[in-house]
Amino acid sequence: MRTEWDLVDQEDPKFAVLLTDSYLRVVGAPLVSDVPAEDLARWLYRDAAFGLLAHRPEADPTFFYANQAAQRYFGYSWSEFVGLPSRLSAASPDRAERARLLDDVTRNGFSNDYRGPRIAKSGAQFWIEDATVWNLLDAEGRLHGQAAIFRSVTPD
Repeated sequence: MRTEWDLVDQEDPKFAVLLTDSYLRVVGAPLVSDVPAEDLARWLYRDAAFGLLAHRPEADPTFFYANQAAQRYFGYSWSEFVGLPSRLSAASPDRAERARLLDDVTRNGFSNDYRGPRIAKSGAQFWIEDATVWNLLDAEGRLHGQAAIFRSVTPD
């Protein structure tokens, strides 16, 4: 299923609003504070200390957004990340747990305090921690995918 966000610009202000508004609506807390609206998209992409990812609502979801922190942790550039099947962010044995997490998010709207193993482009494994995964819902309730924020990473 394709959405209007098929070609997201790295610093798209409308997409930044979708991320932050849907987080507030679904999770019930602000994603960020003290960032002026005119700086939000740039700040989320370039300056945020946390990893931030989004994938499409497809049977085999592909990433369509990854901020620079996520790119550093996973070792992919923007052009490599966008279009990458999100299942490849976890090693094969860990994909079943990742699938259970995403099913939980689909049912409940979000999952909080997640910790899970991930794999970088280099093959190095690491843990994302203090993660929240949520449904990207617009103000009309349309699903545009799922997003994840992870606030810390530890090596495997």
